[in-house]
This record gives sequence, C-alpha cells and structure tokens, in this order.
Amino acid sequence: MPKNSKPSYIGHRERIRNKFVSAGLDSFLDHETLELLLTYTISRKDTKPIAWALLKKFGSLSAVLDADPSQLITIPGIGPRSAQFLKLIRGVFKRYSLEEVKEKVSIRTPQQVLEYCKASLAGKKEECLEVIYLSVRNTVMSTQVVASGLIDRVAVSPRKIVECALLAKASAFILVHNHPSGDATPSQEDIDLTQDVIRAAALFGISVHDHIIVGKGTHYSLKAHGKI
Repeated sequence: MPKNSKPSYIGHRERIRNKFVSAGLDSFLDHETLELLLTYTISRKDTKPIAWALLKKFGSLSAVLDADPSQLITIPGIGPRSAQFLKLIRGVFKRYSLEEVKEKVSIRTPQQVLEYCKASLAGKKEECLEVIYLSVRNTVMSTQVVASGLIDRVAVSPRKIVECALLAKASAFILVHNHPSGDATPSQEDIDLTQDVIRAAALFGISVHDHIIVGKGTHYSLKAHGKI
C-alpha cells in the first residue's frame, strides 16, 4: 500500500456516514444500519463483514438488538464494548417510545401504545408482565414490570396487580406481556387472568383498558378481539 494512501474501509466509513447525514436512515438497508452503528465502537477495521455476520447469525436487525451481549460477542469482531453499545441502542429506543406515549394527550389511539409495548417486551427471553398506568385523562403516568417468568394466576395474582395500580394512583391501566415463543395468541390462562384482574380492579373503580400480548413481529389485543 502506498505510504499516503488510506485503507479502503476509511472511505467506506465516510460514505456511509455522509449518506446518513444527507438522507437519514430511511434509505438504509439493515446491514448498512449495523455497519454505521459499529463504526462508533470499532476502529481500524471494516465493519461491513461484521454486520453481515450479525445478520446471518440472528436473522434481522431487531433480533441483533434484542440479543444478549453474551450472544453478540460470539461474532468475530464484536467485543464487550460493541455488544454493550448495541444493547444501549435498544434501551434508548425503549425509553424514546415511552416518552412518545407519555407526550400524547390521550392513550385512546392504540398505535402509540403498541409501539411502546413492542419496544419494551419484544425479544425478551422470558415472559414479563408489564402494567401501563393511566390517569383519569388516559395519559400515561408510569409503567411497571410486575412479574417475570411464568405468567399465570399463581405466579401473579390479580390482587397484586390492583395493589400496584392503587399505589401508582392510577385511574386505569393496560396489561402488556410477551410470548417468547413468538406466537401472540392468548392462552385460556391469559384470558382468565385478564378477566380476574378486571373484576378485582372494578371493586376499586379502576378500569382495565386492554391486555396486549407481544410476539415475534406480531401482537394480539384482547379488547380488539372481543375477549374482554
């Protein structure tokens, strides 16, 4: 290589960064997005083959961001710093989605809620039950994960959920949980738990607006399907 020439990857880094500056991510393919992200943690190396290796291993950009750091570092070129950075991106997206929901005057438009639910729970390896607490004006007050692991009426009681809602001073709430299997279809146990929670909350004048189940690239609203 001539003394004053630059490695080819430097020019590629400049081009992909300039592309982002001029057009944003809308025109980026998944591998290009990963390439760009990795340039901020990996120096003096071409990030393109690393990005392709990540996609080959995990299948999609979202799956890469959902992966555990212990899985990410199995890819050659991905060290602890890069793995932590990718998890940070996922965490920032979740925080951003929650702020977007909180800024809405009312939560009666379900799409914003759904985006938060996906950001919060999609890709988790174990079941988690999260509650979105609402004010009397149906604005988001806060959220809380009330259970993780096996979600059923034994693992998490309707009483516990209602007690948490009372402590949060919520007028209503939305239940959200994930199915790590990827199939968002509710089990009979999911439906029974929801109905038990609705009855328990009604004793204290608290409404349950919905129970949303998040799967892999899909979701299920019990309210929209007439289950509650």
